[in-house]
Amino acid sequence: MGETVRRAGRATAQLMTAGGLALLSYLFLGLLLFTAVVTVIVVGAGVLPETVLLLRRMAGFKRRRVAAWTGVPVPEAYLPLTGGLLARVRTALTDPGTYRDLRWLAAHFGYGWLLAYLALPLWAVGLLVDGVWCGLLRHRAVVLPLIGRLADLDAAWSHALLRPSPDSAHRARLAERVEELTVTRAGAVAAHGAELRRIERDLHDGTQARLVALSMRVGLARRAYDKDPEAARTLLDDAQNQAEEALTELRQVVRGIHPPILTDRGLVGAVRALAASSGLEVAVCEDGLAEGPRAPAAVEAAAYFVVAEALTNAAKHSGSDRARVELARGPGRLTLSVRDEGRGGAETRSPGASGGSGLLGIRRRVAALDGTVEVTSPAGGPTVIDVELPCVW
Repeated sequence: MGETVRRAGRATAQLMTAGGLALLSYLFLGLLLFTAVVTVIVVGAGVLPETVLLLRRMAGFKRRRVAAWTGVPVPEAYLPLTGGLLARVRTALTDPGTYRDLRWLAAHFGYGWLLAYLALPLWAVGLLVDGVWCGLLRHRAVVLPLIGRLADLDAAWSHALLRPSPDSAHRARLAERVEELTVTRAGAVAAHGAELRRIERDLHDGTQARLVALSMRVGLARRAYDKDPEAARTLLDDAQNQAEEALTELRQVVRGIHPPILTDRGLVGAVRALAASSGLEVAVCEDGLAEGPRAPAAVEAAAYFVVAEALTNAAKHSGSDRARVELARGPGRLTLSVRDEGRGGAETRSPGASGGSGLLGIRRRVAALDGTVEVTSPAGGPTVIDVELPCVW
């Protein structure tokens, strides 16, 4: 009997919430009428998108309540209300989700009240009948479970009214995909611009400066050759050293564009080289990458730079001397994970230079290939960066 009463209580709470939402629906009808009037006279057209957003929030609340009661999520599909005022008004008026929510609002105003009211007399009858039939005679309750049936009915009707059609869901997914690609494209453009600025800065401040100094050394040596051959030889030795240093820096710049080691040794070999030179004790594990076809060059380069940045961050900020890199081949994807046993809090640290370093640079580089990044870094550690890159093997 106690369990029956508890279940009926939960069902009653569900129905009372539905009744309260039905009351809110009644009040919302006035807002809809006001919105229709001011939209028709044009001057208040800006109210329409905001009213539709409020309607979406009400429907979203009902979806969450239905999902909590049934355990089955109710999908939603809306076109994004973005752009200028005219574009937002046009979207609000042409989105099938708007009319689906209005249909639910009108229907729920009726059955939300009705089911909530029906639950009240069932309690009075149920406590009396089931109290004797179930509590004293130990039979199965017959009246109070009907309250749960009413809650099931409310959930079933709401689910049917709020569930989008396949065509609407498809259009909404396409709109979300376009918006997502717009954001990732902007990130890719920003990352590309930051990379070009980094290369220009490295060439200007490093290689170019050394080549200018080299030219001056050679000029001085040529002038001093006839008068002081020993001094000229010293200048030429210095010029040779500067040429070697300029060549080393130029190799570093080239390696930052596309590491030659990726071409020579593949992703696994390149990552092992990174691990050996990182200054940390790094364990590298790979699953299925040593055999079979290699990933496309763009995917390998992105994975290499993610590992390089993650290990650099770990060496600088984590306070740990150990890390682990895992690479794995999957169907249609390349996955990698970088873990350090440091102090954590990676998401709270400021990223590096705009678009070029830190977690921001990792996210932008991966987003440019339509991949995903998940960072787990609680205070006290560990920090784990999981990356998944789409890949055709």
